[in-house]
This record gives sequence, C-alpha cells and structure tokens, in this order.
Amino acid sequence: GTTEKPILLNNITDAEDFISGAEVVVIGFFQEPESPEATQFRLAAGRVPEVPFGLSTSAAVLSHYGVAANTITLFRRVDNDRRDLDMNNKDVDAEKMTRFIRMNELRLVTEYNPVTAIGVMQSSLQFNLLLITDKMSPKHPNRMRTYQAAAELFKGKILFILVDSNLKSNERVVSFFKLKKSQLPALAIFHTPDEEQDALSLDEVSVERVQEFCNRFLQ
Repeated sequence: GTTEKPILLNNITDAEDFISGAEVVVIGFFQEPESPEATQFRLAAGRVPEVPFGLSTSAAVLSHYGVAANTITLFRRVDNDRRDLDMNNKDVDAEKMTRFIRMNELRLVTEYNPVTAIGVMQSSLQFNLLLITDKMSPKHPNRMRTYQAAAELFKGKILFILVDSNLKSNERVVSFFKLKKSQLPALAIFHTPDEEQDALSLDEVSVERVQEFCNRFLQ
C-alpha cells in the first residue's frame, strides 16, 4: 500500500523529524484539516509523488515555524532554506501549489530546466557548480552517483546543478561558459555576486576532481 499523503504532523518533534527525513519536504499549515485549501493541498500532494507532504493544524507547530494558517512551506536541505506560499486572500489552487514546489525544489543535485532555473536563481547559495553532460551517455548513471557524492561534501556552500547538453534550451548555458560541444563533459563553476567563473573539461567525473576544482575556486 501507499503511505497516506500528506502525513499528519501533530507536534513540533513530528514536524522536525519529518523535515530532516528528506532533501525536500512540503508542509501545509492549516487551521482546518478539511478546509478547501487543505483539499487543494491534498490534490497537489498527489501530483508530486517524489516529495513528502506533511500537514499540520497544531497551533504550537504553526507558531514554531512562524507561519499563519493556510501557508504552504517548502523546506530544503541543500541550502537550509525554506520558501513560503501564503494562500490567504490569494486564489491558490493545486496547480499553483504544484508550480511553486517545482520551482523551489532544489536538491543536492538539481537538474537544470526552465522551471528549476527560477529556484536556482533565487537560491541563497552564492556558488553554483554545473556538470554539463550528455544524459544519454552510458556513463551517465555513474557520473551522476559520483557527482551526488561530491555534492554531499559541499552541502550549504555550493549548489550542484546538472545540465543536459542534449537539450536545445541548455545551449545558452554551454556557450555562457565559452565551452564547445567537443569539450564536454565539463564542470563549470559560477559565483553569483561578481559573475566570476571557471570551467574544466573532463572525461571522468571523480569525487577528487570535483573537490579539487571547487576548493581551488573557493580559495
């Protein structure tokens, strides 16, 4: 059977455990579990199966997170940040909630596309590392595992992004770092405040190479 979505969070401990249990979680804070807003929230939960959804109507939990009733909050571990969506006096339905989640669900490795680009721009992390690679390559699953392992080491410091070089919409990203198709796969790093950047062409993605490249740039 499927676990009940969203999970009811009755107290602060439940909520804290829930948030620390996944890279990205969404909690709906409501006064009434059966309100129209809560119903729309349940619909949204069904549309985003890979993100855990929690729901709380506890006054203590709402005040602990400093939210008013009818707020949806997305918590993400990658930059210890959160995003709030206030549903009061706004006509927020399941569709808008789903879009809000898709835009803000940054993970340890976030795949870059027109929707996640918005969340990437708004991340509180000033350093972005991009792995520009062909997702169709037989080496991709392995590269991805390595990249994910490296991302763990820079959690809260650098936002790790995956850019699929096959996508037409990503050509701008590749040319931004002055890379040619022949130089891929490549790592590219970017410091948002001053647009400082560096790129490195590589055949093999290893945790050491990624670490070295990042540390050199951070220094």
